[in-house]
Amino acid sequence: MSIQVQSITKSYGSQKALDQVSFSIQHGEIVGFLGPNGAGKSTMMKILTGFIPADQGQALVSGFNIQSQPLEVKRRVGYLPESNPLYPDMYVKEFLRFVGRMHGLSGETLSKRTSQMIEMTGLGREQHKRTGALSKGYKQRVGLAAALIHEPEVVILDEPTSGFDPNQLVEIRNLIRNLAGKKTVLLSSHILQEVQAVCQRVLILDQGRLVEDAPIQSIGKSTGQAILWLAEFEEELAATMLSNIPGVDRVKALDGRRWHIVTQTEKGMAMTISRWAMEQGLTLNGIQKETKSLEEVFREKTGH
Repeated sequence: MSIQVQSITKSYGSQKALDQVSFSIQHGEIVGFLGPNGAGKSTMMKILTGFIPADQGQALVSGFNIQSQPLEVKRRVGYLPESNPLYPDMYVKEFLRFVGRMHGLSGETLSKRTSQMIEMTGLGREQHKRTGALSKGYKQRVGLAAALIHEPEVVILDEPTSGFDPNQLVEIRNLIRNLAGKKTVLLSSHILQEVQAVCQRVLILDQGRLVEDAPIQSIGKSTGQAILWLAEFEEELAATMLSNIPGVDRVKALDGRRWHIVTQTEKGMAMTISRWAMEQGLTLNGIQKETKSLEEVFREKTGH
């Protein structure tokens, strides 16, 4: 495992920011870390990067304990915090070389990695500017380059696409996606479309507790939940007719011919509805299972 978190708890006074949170992330995974403001995302990221200690529980990063081996962890982690602290009077290239030296790079290795990061993050035209003179989007690029310059095994990104325009979003999305399989990435964002575009898995926090841990492909398909079907008939129907189908809980008309049908089970329901339509002498143009979007799952898990 690249990241292992076991029963991490953290409080600020009487407020519990994290409450017995546990999860693990495999090497090479890109995982989205979601939750409303105040859910505990940034607190967890600060704990994993050694900025603040946990009150209880333990976490391992690349096999090293964040409490007893903090320097080993920091050598293997690249971190872009939400605040993205830069030295405004330092030039871009100067700043990246400074960060590289902090990680023990020097000589030709430092020069090569600095040039690679400038090219990778699209900072070529800005490399001789002071970081304080850059736009928000380019400041984020500098922060991302600084997080990657020492070739970390684990990359932790807190709101990395903040300040990007749509064209820049595509570039950075591709950059992050290309890290898959090479580095472990834990990415926090309020832009759910970005998470869905680049992440393989999602973790959702709410009020300091982990309320969802699932692959992106299975979001909205959790077992034990009601199944939503979209059925289209040639004829116009009444709701009372569909409600009589065995296994149907409730129905909702989208128009006279298109219906949402809710069932508690998935197995065999498409055939049951098709058979019922034939018995009634109706023409079923099509039926398909509807899945919830990431946004719908997020609101369901974190709405109170």
